[in-house]
Amino acid sequence: MPDALELLKTRRSVKPREMTGPGPSPSELETILTIGSRVPDHGKLAPWRFIIFEGDARARAGEIIAGVFAKKNPNASPAAIEVEKRRLTDAPLVIGVVSLTKPHPKVPPWEQEMSAGASAMNIVTAATALGYGACWLSGWFSFDRDVLNGFGLKADEKLAGLIHIGKIAKPSEDRPRPVLSDIVTRF
Repeated sequence: MPDALELLKTRRSVKPREMTGPGPSPSELETILTIGSRVPDHGKLAPWRFIIFEGDARARAGEIIAGVFAKKNPNASPAAIEVEKRRLTDAPLVIGVVSLTKPHPKVPPWEQEMSAGASAMNIVTAATALGYGACWLSGWFSFDRDVLNGFGLKADEKLAGLIHIGKIAKPSEDRPRPVLSDIVTRF
């Protein structure tokens, strides 16, 4: 396992199309999800939950996405619909991070949503530490209520993102990162 600081300094997203199987083992998945739940959570509200898409579930989710896409885009070509069907099939594992805010006198919704974001980032970092490629993505379907209903989200739940996880099939170069002097000020 890499040194924590070195891991954080060098972590990068891996495109799902550059991933292959196998995905994490059941014990590795439990580790990833445990780390995903160890985030700042003022009020101990657990304002997030996880949906696991693996095996055939990835294709079933793709059918939901494609069905909604076809309904909302009646002139879509079969090729375009096929692209939508494959949205979750490149990586062997996809974890949906669901954000759910709860009424609380001291913890505003924004803080709860940030906790869900921290959970997603912990999942990415944990998968990377275990030697997998990981990528936190969204897309039109992540914000479409019909797709979210099809995924089983309740009316008051949002999808913070989909974390694609798999073995790295093709190493790729890192992207340029911000220069600290451009993004840091002192008060």
